Amino acid sequence: MRIALHGRRFSKESFPYVQTIAKKLLNLGHEIYITDVCAKENQSETKDFLAAYPQISILENLDPIDFFFSLGGDGTLLETVSLVGPLEIPILGINLGTMGFLATTAKNDIESALNLFFDSQYELEERSLLHLKSNTQLFKDQNFALNEVAILKRDTSSMIIVRCYIDGEFVNTYWADGLMVSTPTGSTGYSLSCGGPLVLSQSASFIITPVSPHNLNVRPLVVSDNSEISFEIEGKGRSFLISLDSRSHTVNSTVKISLTKASFSAKLVKISGSSFFDTLRNKLNWGQDVRN
Repeated sequence: MRIALHGRRFSKESFPYVQTIAKKLLNLGHEIYITDVCAKENQSETKDFLAAYPQISILENLDPIDFFFSLGGDGTLLETVSLVGPLEIPILGINLGTMGFLATTAKNDIESALNLFFDSQYELEERSLLHLKSNTQLFKDQNFALNEVAILKRDTSSMIIVRCYIDGEFVNTYWADGLMVSTPTGSTGYSLSCGGPLVLSQSASFIITPVSPHNLNVRPLVVSDNSEISFEIEGKGRSFLISLDSRSHTVNSTVKISLTKASFSAKLVKISGSSFFDTLRNKLNWGQDVRN
C-alpha cells in the first residue's frame, strides 16, 4: 500500500508520534511518501528522518497514492482535502492538534487505530463539498471547500451587505460582518461559533449562517444541498474576503458568486468504534453535569 503523509510544522512533542506512524508502516511493508509541503516545513528538525522517504509534489499526479494520512489538527485535514481534490483519495485524520472534529484519531490511540485500519476495520465516509462559481477566476482548480465558504468584511469600521438567492429566488439581504454557507461537516466549525446548528454529516443540506448580523431576528437557515445559492455584495469601492476553508481571496463588489454541491466528495476514514456523537460529547463537554 502507498501512503502519503501530510502535515505542517511538527512540534517537539508531536514529532515522536510521526516517527511511530512511519515505523509502523515500514514494519508492515507499506510504501511511505512525504508531501513536499510537509518536508519543507520540517526540514531543519527532521532532515535525516524525511530523507529516507520519497517526496511527492502537491502539483504532480497523485494517482499512485492509495491513502493520505493527515498529521495535525482539523486545519491540516482541510488542507489535505484541498490537495486530494477530485481524486477522492481516502484520508485518515490523526489528531496531533487540539479540537479534532475531523481528525478524530487521538495521539494515544494511534497504535490501536492503525491496527484496526490495516485489519480493514474501518469505513469510508463520503463528505459533501461546496463548489464555488464566480464571474472572475478565483481559487483556480481548488474552488471547493469541505467546511464552508464565507464572505467577510476586511475592515472593522462597517458591516457588509449581501443579497442572497436560492435557485434564483430572493431570500434576504444580510447586514452583517459576513455570511457563510457550510456543509454538514462544517457545522462543527466556524458556523457553530456563529450560532449555527449542529448537522449530522449524512444530512443532504447546506447551512446559511450570518456572521454577527445587524438584525437580531436573522437566524441560520438550512437548505437542500441540491440548491444553487448565489450572492450579490453591495459596497461600491470596497473590498471583501472570499474564503474557502483556510484559503482566501480579496474581491470587490463587482464579483458575483454562486455555490452548489461539488461533483466529487471527500472520503474520510472512520475507524471502527468511533462515533460522531462520542466526538461531540468529548469536544463540547456534553454531559458535564452532576445529574448525569
